[in-house]
Amino acid sequence: VPVGLNLVEAIHHIGKEVPHYCYHSKLSVSGNCRMCLVETGLPLRDRATGAPVLENGKSKIGWQPKPVIACATTVSPGLHVRLDSPVVKGCREGITEFLLLNHPLDCPICDQAGECKLQEYSADYGRGFSRYSDDKNRKPKKVRLGPRVMLDNERCILCSRCIRFCREISKNPVLGFINRGSRSQLACFPGQELADNYSLNTVDVCPVGALTSTDFRFKMRVWFLKRTPGICPESSVGVNTVIWSREGKIYRITPRRNDAVNDTWMPDSGRILYKSVTAPDRLSEPARADAQEKAASLLAAGATAYVVSGHMSVEEQAIAAELVKAAPGPVWLPRHAGENDGLLLSEDRTPNTRGALLTGLVDHLPDPGLTALAEKLERGEIKTLLVFGEDITLNGIAAGVLSRSGVKIIYAGTHANATSALAEVVLPGLTVFEKDGTFVNEQFRLQKFSQAVPGPAGVPPGIETLSGLLARVRGIPVDTVATVDAVWQRLGAAPGPLHGIAFGGIPGEGILIDGSAWSHLAFSETKSLHYAPHPAPGHE
Repeated sequence: VPVGLNLVEAIHHIGKEVPHYCYHSKLSVSGNCRMCLVETGLPLRDRATGAPVLENGKSKIGWQPKPVIACATTVSPGLHVRLDSPVVKGCREGITEFLLLNHPLDCPICDQAGECKLQEYSADYGRGFSRYSDDKNRKPKKVRLGPRVMLDNERCILCSRCIRFCREISKNPVLGFINRGSRSQLACFPGQELADNYSLNTVDVCPVGALTSTDFRFKMRVWFLKRTPGICPESSVGVNTVIWSREGKIYRITPRRNDAVNDTWMPDSGRILYKSVTAPDRLSEPARADAQEKAASLLAAGATAYVVSGHMSVEEQAIAAELVKAAPGPVWLPRHAGENDGLLLSEDRTPNTRGALLTGLVDHLPDPGLTALAEKLERGEIKTLLVFGEDITLNGIAAGVLSRSGVKIIYAGTHANATSALAEVVLPGLTVFEKDGTFVNEQFRLQKFSQAVPGPAGVPPGIETLSGLLARVRGIPVDTVATVDAVWQRLGAAPGPLHGIAFGGIPGEGILIDGSAWSHLAFSETKSLHYAPHPAPGHE
């Protein structure tokens, strides 16, 4: 196994399990649950000669007199470990029995059922019966720790994962234990609450049902939900996510481990973006039958300009770049900036600004105000404006300017806004949760996401809309089969930074693209999240 691993990680590395509650591969070691106790030993050597002591022709192992916690034990050459000895089994049974003394046996109604480590380990390593006959300690239920996190102290096993996360990762140490012995419980410090933008990560790391999300609490059993890998579109960090859905409805979003990008964390604000799928302003009606023909005729008339978006996928940007060549015109990429929080929210609040550079759609920095476009509109130099998913009235172009200029707007996007209200043609599209594609994050790491739920009936993917529009502008038959794989066949075959890449060949951790040619981007990157003392491959 790799040098420097602790026993929990090392044994997982070879395909075996050491049960644990308090240990987390991205947090410091606390060693307070004791569930990971194992027996260890080293080959004995003669004190006088240093020669190995043999027994029946094999090295004799000097076993430690007491078991040790695997989470705080680092591997060393020749180390022997017993995982299933009577001593180890007795330790696990005893720890499980202690944890269940005051724990409510309410698995059928617990929100964590189906993903609870205590539930799993009780079945795998517990005695299967209880010897405890006294009344259980009753601790507070439905304790509000913050606006998004609810605590059931009866279920807390005092593993301290949430405390260590707040102290070490989010740097907001507001949680601690109060009282003593069997009456110890988790609480916020007086006058404080768990309200930062990373509070829901404490729910993710909780191994039992003590911490729950107020948004997901009692909404759905996890074993009914389908898991789909996604990429958070909130900023250019490109946080890897898991989208949990059932029968076309998304119920929650949680982080997916990628040590090169987000470790195992994500901001709270990115977890609710799925609600845009059913937002009241969603463009859910298919475009008119003649919408594409009308849009193509407007583009072919000349004096065309484009406003593209960092929220478009790489595939959509690539086809849009071809469209700009077929119907030439200046291209603007609006800038969406926010405060860099130093963790997982970057200054660039779009997921794919760098994709627009790699595909050749733009070759300049994002325009924070679209001032040059506004001047051209005022002078009447632009007759047709194709806008992709942006509300340009929020980027310094007043609705009155659009009305006075007489420009014909073609709007392609997912939600209605002031720009779509002025559009001559509206082409509805799919959200990031309803399609396959890729984004390029702030590291110039190409990452793919998958369709989690179907889009509105009759609304095509963006690549299909753009491909149809491109064919009509070129005056060639419309290819109704526009797939992500087909787009990548063209991208992978063309010279450039994406040469040789196939969509199906993009691994889960993504592909790092050489972005040195665009290192002048005026966005600050987030800091590394690798605080963990054991950053080697793990399984949390």
